[in-house]
Amino acid sequence: MDRISAEKRSKNMQRIRAFGTAPEVVVRHLVCQVGFRSRYRLHNHKLPGRPDVVFPTMRKIIFVHGCFWHSHQRCKLAHTPKSRLGYWKPKLQRNKMRDRRNASELRREGWRVLIVWECQTRNSARQVQQAIAHFLKSR
Repeated sequence: MDRISAEKRSKNMQRIRAFGTAPEVVVRHLVCQVGFRSRYRLHNHKLPGRPDVVFPTMRKIIFVHGCFWHSHQRCKLAHTPKSRLGYWKPKLQRNKMRDRRNASELRREGWRVLIVWECQTRNSARQVQQAIAHFLKSR
């Protein structure tokens, strides 16, 4: 049983954004800081998983995953809700499986993929910046 009304739950869920999230903005800022300001495109809907940041000429992609929605293992932000487990467990499991399938398909098509987690953008932006720099500058 949900603790809040269906109307309030609906309003809460409507406020969750798919694009332009704080972790995504942090990653885009870090990409610019390492010198790749104008070389990327956002949310290419023709690619599997609609990647957050796409570098078409380099064939590289960065996904920015929210820890809750993508079930980041051993992360305090990736808690399992206490209500409606019959809905949430399969939902989060499907998200994980879809992420794996999309990344595999992209790699088969010749793309290199980097996944940045929400908690990394909060706790260790310097390490994320180094990882992005290494990812984008490597061949």
